[in-house]
Amino acid sequence: MSVREGDAWRVVGQYPDGSPAEALAYFERKYADLASEVTLLEVRHRRGGASASDLRAAAAGVMIKTEGAAAVGDLAGLTSRLQALIADLSAASETEAAEAKQAVDDAVAERTQIVEKAEALAARDPQTVQWKQASAEMSALFDEWQQHQQNGPRLPKSAGQQLWKRFREARSTVDKHRREFYAQLDEAHKAVRQRKNRLVERAEALAPQGEDGIAAYRSLLDEWKAAGRAGKKADDALWARFKAAGDALFQARSERAAADAEASKEKIAAKKELLAEAAPIADESDLSKARALLTGVQRRWDEIGRIHPREAERALDDDLRKIEQSVRAREDADWKRNNPETKARANDMTRQLHDAIAKLEQDLVDAEAGGDARKIAAAKDALEARRGWLRALGG
Repeated sequence: MSVREGDAWRVVGQYPDGSPAEALAYFERKYADLASEVTLLEVRHRRGGASASDLRAAAAGVMIKTEGAAAVGDLAGLTSRLQALIADLSAASETEAAEAKQAVDDAVAERTQIVEKAEALAARDPQTVQWKQASAEMSALFDEWQQHQQNGPRLPKSAGQQLWKRFREARSTVDKHRREFYAQLDEAHKAVRQRKNRLVERAEALAPQGEDGIAAYRSLLDEWKAAGRAGKKADDALWARFKAAGDALFQARSERAAADAEASKEKIAAKKELLAEAAPIADESDLSKARALLTGVQRRWDEIGRIHPREAERALDDDLRKIEQSVRAREDADWKRNNPETKARANDMTRQLHDAIAKLEQDLVDAEAGGDARKIAAAKDALEARRGWLRALGG
């Protein structure tokens, strides 16, 4: 069977076992298959998402099959469509190549940032690093690196190897510093555990002393606070023993205080009775009798002795002290009134005032005789002042 291409005829093949109609249908199907391939490539190009370079290679393959194809149909039209498609794909391939190069450049920059962050972690002073946080940061950087490697574009071999070498070395440095830090920390914790264990043993040895061992225990507590950290688990266990030793001492004191309080109930009642007896003393008009009564109460108060708790004792003492202060205030006032020295000074002052008043009265008589108003006024003012002082002294 032949097909006309332009002004010439070309033999496309033979179909000896069939009729001319069957032969034509067969070679038309061959053309339809080629046309379907071209249409599929055009559709994939329009939809996007497929690699332009891959589609271009596929179109070139279909072009080869189309040239001199054993098919009947518009082969020239298919060739024109393929040529137009290949031209479009060539331009798209150039854009695609530029985008791919830019994507690789961006990926190199992103992985470089990851490497630089890892190197910054590796360059930090191991003694100042929070290792739990630093380890988490390095793990996050490694996960980020793997995601870039799995999902990002393939990097040039030399660039990829160089960046991975830097990242691996930084990661190894961080791991080395972390292991060294924890090794040193373990040694420090070991020394602290030994110190605290000795403190626990000394605290537990105070148990036979009971309450008397509290002062020594508090001194050990100061040493405990200055001993440092031994690791949370060890610290918790040692502290539980140390605290239990102290609790035993304070429990002994609490038991003694409870016993003292129980024994003091009768004393408290006795002192309350004395307070009731002493209450009227403050109103006793005879000061000597008031003092005698108060002295008797004070003597019996002291004979009762100390009571517990101390708060109850202070409250009772305060109530008695108010009565004592009331009597003492009255005694002080009485002493001031009856002090011979004070009386002598007052009599001397009274005498001087009487002399001064007599002189001022004469001055007033003289001023009035002379009719000098200014001298009269001055003499009256001075005379009134002296009389006021005399009244104040009871004269």
